[in-house]
Amino acid sequence: MKPQIASILTILSLFTSASLLANEPIQPIPTKAEVNELQSELGKKLYFDPRLSKSGFISCNSCHNLSMGGTDNLKTSIGHNWQQGPINSPTVLNSTFNIAQFWDGRAKDLKEQAGGPIGNPKEMASNHDLAVKVISSIPAYVEEFKLAFGSSKVDIDKITTAIAEFEKTLITPNSRFDQWLAGKKEAITLQEKAGYELFKTSGCVACHNGVAIGASTYQKMGVIKPYKTENNAKGRFSVTGKEADKFVFKVPTLRNIELTYPYFHDGNASSLTEAVNIMGNIQLGKEFTKEEASKIVAFLKTLTGDQPSFKMPILPPSNNTTPKPDPFGK
Repeated sequence: MKPQIASILTILSLFTSASLLANEPIQPIPTKAEVNELQSELGKKLYFDPRLSKSGFISCNSCHNLSMGGTDNLKTSIGHNWQQGPINSPTVLNSTFNIAQFWDGRAKDLKEQAGGPIGNPKEMASNHDLAVKVISSIPAYVEEFKLAFGSSKVDIDKITTAIAEFEKTLITPNSRFDQWLAGKKEAITLQEKAGYELFKTSGCVACHNGVAIGASTYQKMGVIKPYKTENNAKGRFSVTGKEADKFVFKVPTLRNIELTYPYFHDGNASSLTEAVNIMGNIQLGKEFTKEEASKIVAFLKTLTGDQPSFKMPILPPSNNTTPKPDPFGK
């Protein structure tokens, strides 16, 4: 075969493969987020700044640790004064693709979500007025707000806008599965591909699809069989008050799922195998064999993408006018 013909056939083969994969229920993550760079840089500092909390110890990164898949790997998070949180901390990675924020969807977007923990007495235990006083007392922050927003006035709206803008950048492209979707056939193994086919044919893709492989719909926890848990969270019911919304939660993303254990809103599944078996049973009415569960888990591990990588921000120092932290107060 002539080199020119072989080259053309190779290109056509790649084009055909990419076209077929474009019809898959899962799609690759964009490689870059479109954000306001100045606001994002400011938001990065605020995300890591524990002074937004009453104790001066808890930051956004405490529960959404960017070194640990955007979670804290605890069943439920630890809040102010070592209070136990009511629910598992979902990953912040790829949260820009969520239909809404929190398990029950009570925050419509990342900006609204960012303000919640600051004033929650069981989380950061501060309040918005105090958070504004702390940040506005620091000249270097005031200057950054002026650069990012065109005004040196600090308010909670700008604080949460900046944090949300940074969080939009926390996407994880280039997973091995995304590479396979792009036409790189050798990016996943035969076992992993078999796991994906089983994932599709079993019905998992009905909820876990799209760019985030979930996070775009709400679903009842326990469609076929009731889910037994001691956790008191009622899901969407807490937002809507509708009986039909009891135990209906936002479907979690499966991106980077290998890193974001333990699983479910109550954190009761400690391993991927356990989570797969429970989901198969209560959501699909299926009893996966050990081999089937192993294949699905192998596929799920291909969903780990490039983790956020950046130089850690150096936070500007407090001064004599900055409200003092209260780490041991009630």
